Amino acid sequence: MPTSRRSPALTDHERSLGLRRATVPTRVGRIVVRAGRRTPDTTTATILLHGAAGSWTTWTPLLAASDRTGSPLGDVIIPDLPGWGESGDLPSTASVRDVSEAIIDVARALGYTSWRVVGHSLGGFVALDLAAAAPAATLSVALISPSGAGVIDAVRRPVRGGLRLAPFAGMLLTMRLFALLGRPGRAVVRLLNRVGALRHLSAPLFAHPSTVHSSVIDALAAEVRPSAFARAAALAGTYDTSTWRRITCPVGAVRGVVDVFAGAADAATFAAFIPGFHEVALDDAGHFAQVERPAAVLAVISALAGMRRQAPASAADAASLPARDLISM
Repeated sequence: MPTSRRSPALTDHERSLGLRRATVPTRVGRIVVRAGRRTPDTTTATILLHGAAGSWTTWTPLLAASDRTGSPLGDVIIPDLPGWGESGDLPSTASVRDVSEAIIDVARALGYTSWRVVGHSLGGFVALDLAAAAPAATLSVALISPSGAGVIDAVRRPVRGGLRLAPFAGMLLTMRLFALLGRPGRAVVRLLNRVGALRHLSAPLFAHPSTVHSSVIDALAAEVRPSAFARAAALAGTYDTSTWRRITCPVGAVRGVVDVFAGAADAATFAAFIPGFHEVALDDAGHFAQVERPAAVLAVISALAGMRRQAPASAADAASLPARDLISM
């Protein structure tokens, strides 16, 4: 992406993208989704799962980019994950599996029997767990800047892991402090946005912060929910990554080369449990590749759709599976 070009804007006008708003009751409470672009006689959905401090609008640049290609993404389901957007809070006793099964319930309630899943950041945890929970129905998983071993280690071992992934550890500490403040904590974030400071504070998330559309920063200000962020991080810290051995569909990842939350070392962890896992490294992208490089992300999603299903990894094989070489785009 040329550095002189401003990144796409986010939009909350679902109808302009061929989507409708719906509320679906699930085992973890009500989930608000945007869905649509239905293809006749198709029972396979494309499920887009945002990360922490996000909502369905995170994906609007990707949808708009797909429309410009002449091959628009169809049969789209974009939930606001519990705790974010318009959905209810996540119950205190809920697990990652509860969330992934709730998303499966949403897809089936909307008439789909199979799906391709795309997960961004901590939404990647849900995407992978969903694929493990329903391996026959999950046709592919595309991960964008997925939270991996680095995030897990930073949550479990704040000192050692935090030093290795200082940007995430710093954000997590800040969110925990703001969570103690309650509503005043969120008010501080909104104030920082009003005075222009949030753009500077969020600069490490992007390859070229000055080109990021103001709507992206505004969305971060609206969705930075300290308690929900801390809760999501805690769930990641307790997650059993060996669950990924049950995945049989093709899995690939996109990571910006300047991503401060997802690193090259994370790919080895994914590859250890997921046969055939591969990662694409994108130039001129940070933690939000679907915003900064939507066309490149679409190319990876399309490539995964044409790949064959893999056999699940066994415990004996897991340690010997190498990560694929990085491919720069």
